[in-house]
Amino acid sequence: MSWSPTSKLLHWAGAALILFLLIHGFWMTGLAREARFAQYEMHAAVGYLFIAFTLARLVWRWTHEVPPQPAGAARWEVVAAHAGHWGLYLLMLASALSGWALAGTFKRPLDSVFGWFRVPPIVQDASLHGAMEQAHVVLSYALALLVAVHVASAFYHHLWKKDEVMRRMVSSGS
Repeated sequence: MSWSPTSKLLHWAGAALILFLLIHGFWMTGLAREARFAQYEMHAAVGYLFIAFTLARLVWRWTHEVPPQPAGAARWEVVAAHAGHWGLYLLMLASALSGWALAGTFKRPLDSVFGWFRVPPIVQDASLHGAMEQAHVVLSYALALLVAVHVASAFYHHLWKKDEVMRRMVSSGS
């Protein structure tokens, strides 16, 4: 059994958003102070969309069948796969929610989603800015690390185990 076309779309769109947010977040912090705020606004707007996207993805995953682990998979591989996937969901949400909390600690809140609508802050205490920023950075680096493990695991299955784990997420057939 392969992943459904919708599951594949959600997976790859989510991967693109994560990659964008991680690279953009790292890049924008190196900008001159006066140039940063506009980038923070865009980063927050994409982050808010990512939260909604991730929640929709979780609902989809909970309401649709998931392909079984490969026949003959060792127990540790099954446990690691489940822990890795739920760890990714946890870190996607934790990183994004910590960013949302951080957005409310700026002198001028980052609460607009590209001017379409406003998002209420979940934290509005400027004295928490440093702690919120540190939490967001740590959670984002943890997410980046787990994404790297996820990608390495996919290649492990494809190149060494030669099973269908990676092919069922990249193939066009369902």
